[in-house]
Amino acid sequence: MFILYGVAIGLLVGLLAGGRLERLGNVAVHWWPLAIAGLVVQLVLFSPVGDGFPPGFPPLLYIVSTAAVFAVVIRNVRLPGLPLIALGSGLNLAATVANGGYMPADPNALVAAGRASETGNSNSIVIPHPVLGPLTDIFAIPAGVPLANVFSIGDVLIGIGLVVALVAFMRSDTWPRRDPLVHPGNGGA
Repeated sequence: MFILYGVAIGLLVGLLAGGRLERLGNVAVHWWPLAIAGLVVQLVLFSPVGDGFPPGFPPLLYIVSTAAVFAVVIRNVRLPGLPLIALGSGLNLAATVANGGYMPADPNALVAAGRASETGNSNSIVIPHPVLGPLTDIFAIPAGVPLANVFSIGDVLIGIGLVVALVAFMRSDTWPRRDPLVHPGNGGA
């Protein structure tokens, strides 16, 4: 949820800096369907539907979907802001893999976010003695604030990268553009 703040701030700053929303549609993002698929899988995984998955399947699915999004970020790393997003995504993926497919959350951060009593599949769970502890969800957006949740340093880097990318894309039409005449299969990927 923290990352949504990066999107909102990026769009607002982009507009205040004279950028235009329509320029976002001109940016060529390679492999974007893979990123969308990975994010949709996570939305399903951490919804009530995900509670019906067999034990052991959610952690594996979370790692695979996160790795898919990470691959898209790496493929597009030359775009503004994407190096920060790549670093943040890599840190989150490392913490998740090191902890068996779960992103550990600090119990105090969960309490601060008002999420300590939630049940069901979540990408943030309490694990005693997590591996790579400083990279896990140790920060909190306090309860009462919209989208209150826990977040990691990786999420912060992703959020900052999103702000940089959105402002850059909105302010310039010189980034690699999507060419409507280029289709996947003939050089458009």
